[in-house]
Amino acid sequence: MQLRRTTDRQQVGLDRRRFLAAAGLTAGAAALAGLPGSAALAADPSGVSVPPGKRGIQLFTVRDVISRAPNPATGVNGGFRYVFEQLAAMGYHEVEFAGYNQSTSILGRQITPAEIRQLLDDNGLVANGSHIGFNFASPDSFEAQLDIAQILGMPNLGTAAIPTGSRYKEDWQVAANNFTGFGARAAARGIKLYQHNHHAEYNFLLDAGPLDANGRPTASSGLRSLEYFFTLVDPSLVYFEMDIYWGYVAQYRYKSYVDSDGVTRTSVYDPVATVAAAPERFPLFHVKDGVPAATADGYTFVPVGKGVLPLHEFLDTVGMKGYHHPNYEQDNAPGGTLAPNQSLESAQFSYETIASWRG
Repeated sequence: MQLRRTTDRQQVGLDRRRFLAAAGLTAGAAALAGLPGSAALAADPSGVSVPPGKRGIQLFTVRDVISRAPNPATGVNGGFRYVFEQLAAMGYHEVEFAGYNQSTSILGRQITPAEIRQLLDDNGLVANGSHIGFNFASPDSFEAQLDIAQILGMPNLGTAAIPTGSRYKEDWQVAANNFTGFGARAAARGIKLYQHNHHAEYNFLLDAGPLDANGRPTASSGLRSLEYFFTLVDPSLVYFEMDIYWGYVAQYRYKSYVDSDGVTRTSVYDPVATVAAAPERFPLFHVKDGVPAATADGYTFVPVGKGVLPLHEFLDTVGMKGYHHPNYEQDNAPGGTLAPNQSLESAQFSYETIASWRG
């Protein structure tokens, strides 16, 4: 299969040597660099960028197939068993969950986590993580989620929710205390708690004067919210999943801030430097491609290999191939009733692209 080159250096401004030289110089990189062993990058003598055992998919990509009822009359199938069989046949080895429900028409009731685990085992698949909602006021509900994670055998459990929608330091401090507390509960079970980013986490904090009528800052020092969060949470208890697509959306959206003197400053976000400074803090990635679009985000989703984002270069630059779990994801993969196989076809194309990458 002829695969198109995924890099457009003018579009995303990737220069591998520049990023490697810069890693550790930004505020976020400095915050990450203190983790022990962060300089140790594992080499893979085979030369593949993503080892076969680490090729994963976020199941949100194929949510339409998981949730639909099989219809023998039309040849449409669905549910976890069918999806796992298809993904395993494509070559995927890992999955990241986005919920544990399927159509109740398949079993006459909802499937159980233990039954899902059996289907994973039957198809040679392993769970590397899951996105859940956090209710910090209900530790018991989190413990129940940890129970499910242990049944499914996943080493990581995370959320796609932003720690706080605020741009003020004190609110991020509260969020950090909450995450560290839940991270300790997860660690007691041998599980890593992680936060998955979208773009807003990399907006600039309002952390400098002048103050407004309520005594709150109206300007920025140039520090980004999640970069500040990195410095607050215990690195042995709270981890991160870099969504590469949303990292480049942040690069597109948040290019300048107004400082305390009222001067507009330019600061372009660098997803590679963020991870390369301390790759151990990012056990998972979302490998998600995009093409330029006339939207607020600057891009729209496409299968991996059909876009311009430097996914291959990103993974080769940050290294530690045997440690990270790179999960393909495409938010708009489902095709509806007119294209019932579209999400699986996108999964197949994306797998072949990722498997073709060499360092």
